Amino acid sequence: MNSKRSSMRNLSVTNASKWTLHLQRMLLVMVCVLVSGCMNQNPLRRADYRPVMPLVTMHKGATHGSLYNASTSLQYFSDVKARRVGDVITVVLEEKTDARKSADTSADKASTIEIPNPTILGRNFTLGNYPLFQNSLKSSTVFAGKGDSSQSNSLTGNISVTVTAVYPNGNMLVRGEKVLTLNQGSEVIRISGLVRPVDVTPENTVLSTQIADAQITYSGSGMIADSNQSGWMTRFFNSPYWPF
Repeated sequence: MNSKRSSMRNLSVTNASKWTLHLQRMLLVMVCVLVSGCMNQNPLRRADYRPVMPLVTMHKGATHGSLYNASTSLQYFSDVKARRVGDVITVVLEEKTDARKSADTSADKASTIEIPNPTILGRNFTLGNYPLFQNSLKSSTVFAGKGDSSQSNSLTGNISVTVTAVYPNGNMLVRGEKVLTLNQGSEVIRISGLVRPVDVTPENTVLSTQIADAQITYSGSGMIADSNQSGWMTRFFNSPYWPF
């Protein structure tokens, strides 16, 4: 009996040590994940929004004694505007949207069915002065639905982007981002889209409303952004996956 008890004790001690080892491994994995997340100094930056540098080409030597050099691409009789890959252009953000939608639906339905007590030879079928087959049925259905939704957004400011590609028709693909790091977090603005050369002003600016296929992103991270976001449990109960 003593040997059995000692073996059971040894087994329980072995199981406890295994659970302790598993917990230590889980804590080690969590620490590694947290450390790897802290090592990412600026997670808001994206590689596909980096400025595109034009290819370096070798120019011919300057021709002495002439004001015009055919080996350069200087435009003496045009405005200094972005037109080549790598040029910088300023986008004036003037985004403002206002959407509103409302719906009101109502339905009402009522029906009544009455079955009189039949008579045979002028006499009703009764039982204790109560009609046996007389009956009535009434039903009513009422539905009322009402919905109202409104949303408005506004974004103003300036952001400088670079020309990443120039298409044969002259349209330019622009892309860029701006990251503002403050003491309580960071904010990022990204924009990309197609710009027509005729929409670029002499000041080398273009309105964001004139950019085709525009993709504008404004987001942030840090303490302020985290305080404006509900927890994962609240988001789960407010999600369509919650059945109630």
